[in-house]
Amino acid sequence: MADQEERVPVMQQVLDNHFLLLFLGITIPTVIYVLWGVMEVANIAVAR
Repeated sequence: MADQEERVPVMQQVLDNHFLLLFLGITIPTVIYVLWGVMEVANIAVAR
């Protein structure tokens, strides 16, 4: 039993990867704000 390696859970691997967290922390808000801005521009009425 002692020589078997314990499997590291996937969520722990994600949370231990600092560069992945940095990438996600920058990318997710950027994508959300860009989509929000596109929706706002699409809702502007066309001038006549």
